Amino acid sequence: MNKYIAGIIAGFIATIVMTILLLLKSMMGLMPDLDIIAMLASMIGDSRVMAFIAHFMVGSIGYGLIMAIVGSTDRNKNFTVIGALIGAAGWLMMMIAIMPMMGNGLFGLAMPSGIMIPIATLILHLIFGVVLGKAYAKFIR
Repeated sequence: MNKYIAGIIAGFIATIVMTILLLLKSMMGLMPDLDIIAMLASMIGDSRVMAFIAHFMVGSIGYGLIMAIVGSTDRNKNFTVIGALIGAAGWLMMMIAIMPMMGNGLFGLAMPSGIMIPIATLILHLIFGVVLGKAYAKFIR
């Protein structure tokens, strides 16, 4: 399979996993202020549908292509670690650029949930990255 297609499909799978975790978090009433779809919607015109589409495009195409470029097809690479590092890099970008742009402060610390925001989002991004790497490895092997 082409590495770019493999990356996009792996990104889509990882985005589904992250989305399920975010929905479960919301259903359990944990950190209600951490609603990524609502945050995206506020940035792109208050459309939750468009926010979901943007969420899946970033996760599938953005992260998927990065995985394909960084991971390549060298089967000697540890794609799980590469995926986790990509997830961590995405988390850091979210914490120092996106959160402040949304008015939530550096690392989202201005949000009511405080320190739990960077911790929870790091865990989510690491899970996303591990799934991304594992799925990518399956598709290119």
